[in-house]
Amino acid sequence: MITRPDLISSRKEAMAKFVRASMEGWVSYLQDPSSGNALIKKDNPKMTDDLLAWGVQQIKEHHLIDGGDAATQGWGTMTQARWQKTRDFMVNAKLLKADTDWKQAYTTEFVEHMQVKP
Repeated sequence: MITRPDLISSRKEAMAKFVRASMEGWVSYLQDPSSGNALIKKDNPKMTDDLLAWGVQQIKEHHLIDGGDAATQGWGTMTQARWQKTRDFMVNAKLLKADTDWKQAYTTEFVEHMQVKP
């Protein structure tokens, strides 16, 4: 999720609720994607049941949400090591200046105590 620093400081409670609802939404969607898929297809009539089912299968098969650090620390977690890799990739791709203070670009404040898991 991406937001502005001023919203993090001025609307902490709303941010925490939004993050928790998002994580719980993923749990609910992966347990039974039917209602979420109906909303997706309503907004995107070109989306098919087969494509949506394939997407869910890929998420589960490759542990895109529940793998890595999320397996032990909960969904939505972010570690400094993962951010370091992201930073390195972005610098190598010339998307980020090497001297950017990347440690200020993320916070685990809203997920570190959640432990959202299915």
